[in-house]
Amino acid sequence: MQSDERTDRSSVTLPQKSVSPSFGTVQLLVGIWRHLNRRRKLQLGAALLLMVASGLAEVGSLAAAVPFLAVLSDPEQLWQQPVVRSLSIGLGLESAQALLLPITLGFGIAAILAAAIRLVNVWINGRLAAAIGSDLSCEAYKRTLYQPYEVHMKRNSSEVITSITTQIGQTVRSIKSTLQLATSALVALAILVALLAVDWSVACTAISVFGLAYGLLSFKIRRRLVANNHLVVTASAEQLKALQEGLGAIRDVLLDGSQSTFLDIYQRADRPMRLRIAQNTFLGVFPRYAFEALGLLLIALLALLLSWKQKNSISLIPLLGTLALGSQRLLPALQQIYGNWVVIRSLRVSVEQVLKILSQPIPSHAFRATSQPLQLNHSIKCEDLCFRYSHHLPYVLKNMNLEIYRGERVGLIGSTGSGKSTLVDLLMGLLNPTSGKILIDGLDLNDSKEPSRLVAWRAAIAHVPQSIFLADSSIAENIAFGIPTESIDLAKVRHAAAQAQIASFIESTSDGYDTYVGERGVRLSGGQRQRIGIARALYKKASIILFDEATSALDSSTEEEVMAALEGLSKEITVIMIAHRLSTLACCDRVFELSTKSSIRATTPPDIL
Repeated sequence: MQSDERTDRSSVTLPQKSVSPSFGTVQLLVGIWRHLNRRRKLQLGAALLLMVASGLAEVGSLAAAVPFLAVLSDPEQLWQQPVVRSLSIGLGLESAQALLLPITLGFGIAAILAAAIRLVNVWINGRLAAAIGSDLSCEAYKRTLYQPYEVHMKRNSSEVITSITTQIGQTVRSIKSTLQLATSALVALAILVALLAVDWSVACTAISVFGLAYGLLSFKIRRRLVANNHLVVTASAEQLKALQEGLGAIRDVLLDGSQSTFLDIYQRADRPMRLRIAQNTFLGVFPRYAFEALGLLLIALLALLLSWKQKNSISLIPLLGTLALGSQRLLPALQQIYGNWVVIRSLRVSVEQVLKILSQPIPSHAFRATSQPLQLNHSIKCEDLCFRYSHHLPYVLKNMNLEIYRGERVGLIGSTGSGKSTLVDLLMGLLNPTSGKILIDGLDLNDSKEPSRLVAWRAAIAHVPQSIFLADSSIAENIAFGIPTESIDLAKVRHAAAQAQIASFIESTSDGYDTYVGERGVRLSGGQRQRIGIARALYKKASIILFDEATSALDSSTEEEVMAALEGLSKEITVIMIAHRLSTLACCDRVFELSTKSSIRATTPPDIL
């Protein structure tokens, strides 16, 4: 193990992310509890009652072992007990030998009942943990999707995906282990109470020996478990990042022959992660084998000591048998307590990551439904608009003033870094101005007192970016992106495709609009992907369409056809387009030229062409 750790440290160059030391394991579990709905909390309460029943059933089965062993070893001595004799006579039993069958049946029923309750408990705990995991996973995804665009810009997608998938799974394991730990703790407590009733000195000895052994071991390894999980969480994100980058750029990887580079990155994350998982697994199970032997030695020692004290060894059989049976039940319970504690402790960092996702605040306007998109009646106006991505970064846009009128075709040009795409994001309401205002028909778009205005404005906008995202689904589903399959209007899909000059290609394929485009549209050409993106914007029937280098992948003739199609759109639609190719701007009424000095100049296409 030590040699593996040395290899580990020398090969791992993963970025270490701080984990809040203020969160204890109990605090984390309480944090998860706060994110559960009322139904799950009630189910957990019912599960707790079942755990108590399981503990009582274990006591019952252990108590039933005393008369069973007594009737096997010395039935006459048992028959001499006044309570036993009176009960037996009441049941029609007239001799010591007649006790054997009913006591054996009672012991068997008690053992079966205890096992059945524990089995039901395990099944319910597993189902409940899975249900809680599903709730948390969906809630985490919801809170991630509803975050403002600025939050998504600052994130690494691989970390978010890892948190929602892998870390949620680890949190479910932690929840399941918590339930199992609670069950085992109640069972162990019940068994200890029963053993104390049988012989308090023997029970106290067992508690002291095993409690001290497990306690010292837990104290010794607690930091190692958290450190291992910290590396596992970090390595999981790096592993997913390597997969995304290697497979996402597979064309370049094949051309450059750089498979070994990405494989090396993957291996440097994967191997230490597997080793730490294996180490945590070992730390969780190895006491079982060591302490089982210790338990047998303890029972043998107690038997020897008791036999020295009492000359009648036969009378010791019920006592020793009960203690042996109790130990046989107690040791697995203690091991389960320890093993589940190891799991909970080792997954602490994963639970922290999930809590961070679940604690994301959702904007107040997130769930505001808008039945009617905001109509632009006059103009979009920027007044002294300023924006920077952070207070320690320079302004991307500063004191910008411009006005775009309803139905205009407006072009945006400028050198790289002049803020064209940032301006478009601001106009779409994805970013909030650092200062200044964006006025829609004289009303502040970002007025915090009117959050529904921003939602309605976004519903009126369609965006066609330079790089179109296409899902691995049909062409029709990609044109009507974000709409349930059963709600797609195929007539609107066909009309939008015709306007985007892509209908003839689609209808020439064997499956037509049901043709699958492959992951990220890999089965289509660049121009075809762009035109599907344009068709998507047209399907939405937006009153404002923003093109961010949307025609850059088209050849000249196809671009002319698309521009002609755009010209044929209703004059009620306002079009704003970013372009480097000046010919694209020929259809524009006005062109705004942005500079890296945050200045803006209005001109017309003839002036720049």
